[in-house]
Amino acid sequence: MTPSWLDSQMARLRSAYDAGRLPHALLIHEAPGAGGEWLAGWVARLVLCSQPRGNPCGHCLSCQRATQRQHPDLTLIHPLESSAQIRIEQVRELGAELALTAHQGGYKVGILSPADSMNRFSANALLKTLEEPPQGTLLILVATQPSRLPATILSRCQRVRIRAPERADAIAWLEATRGPGDWAKVLAVLGTAPMAAPAEPAAVVEIAAEVRRGLEEAAAGGGDPVATAERWVRSELPLRLTCVENWLTERIRGSAAGDGLFTEVRAGAHPRGRRQSLDLRQLFGLLDAVRELKSSLDAPINRGLALESLLRSIEARSST
Repeated sequence: MTPSWLDSQMARLRSAYDAGRLPHALLIHEAPGAGGEWLAGWVARLVLCSQPRGNPCGHCLSCQRATQRQHPDLTLIHPLESSAQIRIEQVRELGAELALTAHQGGYKVGILSPADSMNRFSANALLKTLEEPPQGTLLILVATQPSRLPATILSRCQRVRIRAPERADAIAWLEATRGPGDWAKVLAVLGTAPMAAPAEPAAVVEIAAEVRRGLEEAAAGGGDPVATAERWVRSELPLRLTCVENWLTERIRGSAAGDGLFTEVRAGAHPRGRRQSLDLRQLFGLLDAVRELKSSLDAPINRGLALESLLRSIEARSST
């Protein structure tokens, strides 16, 4: 099912292709999980389709191979499993592949996603291909943070912006493609990012509830930070950190809506024992710590110790 929120971008790209004005390089700037890679695949099928009629036909051998990522004129570049970055050798191999004659005499297409995971060496290697693109090539870069790319690359790409869809559109698409489920609760955790939603919505809802319980316990001065950190690190840590981020953001919004800059945010309706509150400044500090941990997941750090420290900070600051 075609995501309805991509209709306008598809129409513009289709019109440019039909008029022979499709650029040699596109930068798809997407909101996280909004469908940037899906749109890149659609453009690839559009130019590779052997029977185009405004849209990729979806039935010819070229469309089928492109959908299965097995088309000889389509190269997809993602970070290797052992790395969080697109490496220079991957970009060099892409450049060498694009320099070859197309097997079907048409376009050669390269998709880099996420393009903002390139380091400066791989970005410089890509720049050489962008400066002197072989005839009949199309490079598609998908990124959520284009600002991380060098200005020399940005200036050589035509940007296509994809904003987060409306919640109703995202839920409708998920129900149509993944089947019935509590997708509203899933998107409440993930934000309006339908393409990032897993196949099983119940798992996300369950993890979100578990994380919330752990945080409420820590904010109330209870729980076991060591055991909780060890349990969370073993499975779905990025999702759990997103849940922690959401929990803190809720409290920041509640605090900012109060009658003072440092309004207290109570962790429970009936606090007992020590004073259980976090002021606005402390909440922002904790949120920064969570985001720093999320951004360093590919670094060689002790994640369990970092998460334990975060939980202890919530506990300690709630009791001051």
